[in-house]
Amino acid sequence: ASDWSSDVCSSDLGNDLAWMLPGLDRAAARGEVVQLYAHGPGRTVAVDTVIGLLDAAAARGLPFVTYREFEDRAPGPGLALSFDDKDVGRWFALRSEFARVGARVTFFITRFDGFTAEEHAQLAQLAADGHDVEAHGKAHLDAPQMAADVGLRRFESDELLPNITSLRQAGYPAVVYAYPFGAR
Repeated sequence: ASDWSSDVCSSDLGNDLAWMLPGLDRAAARGEVVQLYAHGPGRTVAVDTVIGLLDAAAARGLPFVTYREFEDRAPGPGLALSFDDKDVGRWFALRSEFARVGARVTFFITRFDGFTAEEHAQLAQLAADGHDVEAHGKAHLDAPQMAADVGLRRFESDELLPNITSLRQAGYPAVVYAYPFGAR
């Protein structure tokens, strides 16, 4: 973390809302961005926890920032909330909650080419709502392991670039990449 970004932590790891609140308080007090990520609301993190987090950030006056906003400047203070993988239906179910508090989140997408027509439509609607869609790998492979097994260029050509290309062809800028498992 830099001087403008608070700890990276995950609500998926059994961390309840009470555990996250001090991070929101620090971000507000220090002018930092706290980064939190999850996967499938209702599957890997309680929906009530996500809603509570949205409400807590809004109550503290923390703006919601997407990871694309880090490209040009160091935003702050704020909450950079992201969801990984391909739980589009679960994310879409929270659409009204995101809108209620003015939240914009980042969705790091994997296995995009295998989405159903409904998932593609839901993701497009989330993007139209102001959320960010970014890359998370074609098949969600472990980058260091793949690079060790077949080389970095094969990781790039087989896992990284196909995901970015598919997203861009669908109209998403895809300028940020989240490594699966956080492994890089």
